[in-house]
Amino acid sequence: MDLQKQTGARVAAAELRASDADRDRITDILRDALAEGRLTAEEHAERVEGVLAAKTVGELDVFIRDLPAAHKPSAYAPPSSVPHRPTPGAIPIDADERLLAVFSSSVRKGRWRAGRRIHAYAVFGSVEIDLSEALFEHRQVMIRAVSLFGSVEIRVPENVSLRGSGGGVLGSFEVDNLDSGEPDAPVVYVDGFAVLGSVEAKPRRGKVIADLLGRVTDHVARKVDGSLRKHLDR
Repeated sequence: MDLQKQTGARVAAAELRASDADRDRITDILRDALAEGRLTAEEHAERVEGVLAAKTVGELDVFIRDLPAAHKPSAYAPPSSVPHRPTPGAIPIDADERLLAVFSSSVRKGRWRAGRRIHAYAVFGSVEIDLSEALFEHRQVMIRAVSLFGSVEIRVPENVSLRGSGGGVLGSFEVDNLDSGEPDAPVVYVDGFAVLGSVEAKPRRGKVIADLLGRVTDHVARKVDGSLRKHLDR
């Protein structure tokens, strides 16, 4: 019974529509295979052309099926089990930061510390919240976005998880669900509504959380520092 379920899950995954990130991942594997001499230049060019034309995850798998990287667990990360709502009690009732645009614009971007709750209101105006270079000090971040004849635009790094719940009245509320491959990555929740306006949240391609990379760097630095200290103490 478990085997049947696993087989069904693999079939369902193969039928999923391929994303740009999926194609980039397969292209990287093919590039490494070319560099290792596993593929000729002609084979590489032919497969890359096929990757760009592929529509589903299953079609992408065909191009790396005979390569060692395809049989590693990291070839395709399993979907995250990130809940669609924050953990009860994890998000405060009061906002840590508010952005208001009334017949104007309000922008929050660059290097800044993201609080656990952010409120954004656009009334005949526009609000831009760019988290692509922000410092995340909390595992869960909630953004309450309300647009009345205006627009709220939210951008997040590629290596966080993104969830949304809301709606539009003669307007649009669009949140791209995003699953991070990092086990400790933050989750950004977006809720609210748009009336004759728009709320949009999506990843900013090519941007990743600096702190996650920093944690790895700090860990390595501490290990090196510790090794040096042991060596000097001898």
